[in-house]
Amino acid sequence: MPVLMELSRILIRELNDYQLIELREVDGDRAFPIVIGLPEAQAIERRLKGIEIKRPQTHELMAGIVESLGATLVSVTINDLSDHTFFATLDVRRMDGEMIHIDSRPSDAIALGIGADVPIFVEEHVLEEAQSEEV
Repeated sequence: MPVLMELSRILIRELNDYQLIELREVDGDRAFPIVIGLPEAQAIERRLKGIEIKRPQTHELMAGIVESLGATLVSVTINDLSDHTFFATLDVRRMDGEMIHIDSRPSDAIALGIGADVPIFVEEHVLEEAQSEEV
């Protein structure tokens, strides 16, 4: 069963090749970091702060495409962890009501999810594995 999570922290160090975000369980104590790239971290931070930009960047473009097709981003789900790499889906409801799951990098999914104010879920087995990798 998926676990509801929230973005609890974003750590941007522009001199590094990687940045960190931390997801924390909404009704619990579990948390784990995800390594992401600088452009994705900046997009998440911009969306968290509500900073408007003149022209759409990749995540705004993706959100616009979903909306233009009459679909709705319902949630994002981090659904797998393999070889220290997280996998995610954009959970999108089409106009006909069908729910589709679009493969995505977690950083892109979270950037879109933050902008659309949708819930972030993590599959229980992913959360357990992420916890065991931290030790």
